[in-house]
Amino acid sequence: MTKILVFDTTLRDGAQGAGVSFSLEDKLAIARKLDEMGFDYLEGGYAVSNPKEMEFFREVGKLGLRNIKVVSFGNTRRAGKKPEEDASLRSMLDAETPVACVVGKAWDLHVEVVFKVPLEENLAMISDSVRFLKDQGREVIFDAEHYFDGYRANPDYALRCLEAARDAGADLICLCDTNGGALPGPVKEATLAAAEKTGVPLGIHVHNDGDMATANTVAAVDAGAVMIQGTVNGLGERCGNADLCVLVPTLMLKMGCEVIPKERLSHLTELSRYVYELANIIPREAQPYVGINAFAHKGGLHVDAVRKMEKTYEHVTPESVGNARRILISELSGR
Repeated sequence: MTKILVFDTTLRDGAQGAGVSFSLEDKLAIARKLDEMGFDYLEGGYAVSNPKEMEFFREVGKLGLRNIKVVSFGNTRRAGKKPEEDASLRSMLDAETPVACVVGKAWDLHVEVVFKVPLEENLAMISDSVRFLKDQGREVIFDAEHYFDGYRANPDYALRCLEAARDAGADLICLCDTNGGALPGPVKEATLAAAEKTGVPLGIHVHNDGDMATANTVAAVDAGAVMIQGTVNGLGERCGNADLCVLVPTLMLKMGCEVIPKERLSHLTELSRYVYELANIIPREAQPYVGINAFAHKGGLHVDAVRKMEKTYEHVTPESVGNARRILISELSGR
């Protein structure tokens, strides 16, 4: 049975979604809930961005979390700076988390147009930053931002970015579809190429701009990725991130993966609604697995069949994810 690690970024990437804002108390409450669910990693925030993030890192250590590792997030060093002089890298250390997730560019377009630095300098920025955090005793995850766009445009350079992180000691490299426009076939191909080239554990972090976040994550797991990054309810920038409330049951119930403790899966709907409430967002009624309509039956033919055998119109049992079946009455109900 394949073990898949769950890296939750609701409090960082999810909080970047339009209309989403968590108070410090909200963030701590969600951290407790994710720990109870048995998730593996909790990205607590972008340490250098604002005082609330650093306050969270100070307070979360007092919660006595049992299952989840808290992660600080930041960028590779700035061009021309030493790692020890870089504010983002220093803030990750000041957060005093056991794990650091550092993000760097893997698309030559961003290096040359956004960073405006030579391609070789970007490789040095990745290498220096990962090595600096490793030398400070941190478990280091390298997020290869825009990897799939970079691989499509310049596969040799995208893979060199991954090699730079590997050679500097990264414990895991996470491949990112930051623009959210990739398709499952190319994602699988590029993940296989990364696995062959690097030989280190891989993760997958995708956005949902093409409505492919779930499919792309599954494709990467098929290609050997051992970590999924996502958010509760798919919260996140623009169209959101991969939805852990969909991915966790899909991997467990359909792909036979070991993800979270089996007994915790039945609390998934509870988790979904808890985060919606703290985010002050109306739940998505048709959300797979956990939405109020995920197991609602209205058509007479459907209702008749479900009453005889539930699996005729239900791909999993509602109880397995803590949801409930609903039978609706309308002009379509028949007898």
